[in-house]
Amino acid sequence: MISKRIKEMIPSVTLAQSEKIAQLKKQGINVIGFNIGEPDFNTPDNIIKKAEEAYSLGYTKYTPASGMIELREEICGKFKNDYNLDYTVRDVIVSSGAKQSLTNALMAIVDPGDEVIVPTPCWISYVEMIKLTGGIPVLVEMDERTGYDLDVGKIKDRITHKTKAILINSPNNPTGAVYKREDLERLGNLAVENNFYIISDEIYEKLVYDGEANCCTASISPEIKEKTITINGVSKSYAMTGWRIGYAVGPTHVIRAMSDYQGHTTTSPNSPAQYASIEALSNCEKFVEEMRKEFDKRRKFIAERLNKIDGINCVMPKGAFYVMVGINKFYGKSYNDFTINNPMDMCDYLLNESRIAVVDGAAFFADDSIRISYSNSMENIREGMDRMEEGLKKLK
Repeated sequence: MISKRIKEMIPSVTLAQSEKIAQLKKQGINVIGFNIGEPDFNTPDNIIKKAEEAYSLGYTKYTPASGMIELREEICGKFKNDYNLDYTVRDVIVSSGAKQSLTNALMAIVDPGDEVIVPTPCWISYVEMIKLTGGIPVLVEMDERTGYDLDVGKIKDRITHKTKAILINSPNNPTGAVYKREDLERLGNLAVENNFYIISDEIYEKLVYDGEANCCTASISPEIKEKTITINGVSKSYAMTGWRIGYAVGPTHVIRAMSDYQGHTTTSPNSPAQYASIEALSNCEKFVEEMRKEFDKRRKFIAERLNKIDGINCVMPKGAFYVMVGINKFYGKSYNDFTINNPMDMCDYLLNESRIAVVDGAAFFADDSIRISYSNSMENIREGMDRMEEGLKKLK
């Protein structure tokens, strides 16, 4: 018998789609992937060399459950340099990816029946993580017309005596929104006044455009810092998704609880990957900036290209490497055996007819939309957009 909690869990749509695409590619079918949630750049050579060095130096044993002290010290230094925040190694936990850091945080603070507010559109895993703790996700829709800015007024209306936390993500997956400091300050003050935590997922912090800058929520005030658990990692900024190193920084007692939980699940993260992550955090800013500039070129191109396609509209993203694309004007239209009635129909149509892979917006609680990742070469983006436009023209 399968447990009720697992049977009620919605599987990851993006991972399931990746399997379908892999099968098509195995058949020799050329599919351009706009579904991928990871940089298409390879990990920088200096990081790879550090991993090789780790093996030769014998960094192949367990580390403390919270992660290598040297890596936690480097993370403390990063927060001091980037945001003038003072943390000690007791305030930091390193995990097997930011996903585990998020799960650890929720497991540490959420009891069954507690409510966790989540602005939407959002990454589907947030909701499933909350449900697995026995918590209740409270979804609050942000407005596309404002570029999906954080609507603190809407959030305030959903706070109850059961509110334990709010889980925010800026720069945002899937919308590319970058939350304004003044909105984060208002949210932080609500957290202090109402005694709930802010879990701030800042995994895309380095990928911001148009002169924007990531505002680290914990940096706004000492009082807000005490209510904030910051989630980050090396996956997106340093092209290290497969290395599985994430981390959380926050109040000492919360981090201790997260470490206790991690000690009974995965223990410490991969040792050589931790060693290499020190190099990522200390010596890769040039690579990060070069990657950010390339993503910026792709962002401008793909948003402009999409908005030239009849029936399509999308908001110019400010961060990360995604665009949300409205497709409801195609509802009721058909070609051959396909009729478009919802975003999943559009995803299936574009995969089968245009040989491009996009993601159903419903996976992010965004009705009438699809998500497109521009983490791909300019050559593939151009070809993919041509294929998309050609395919959509066939729908009548």
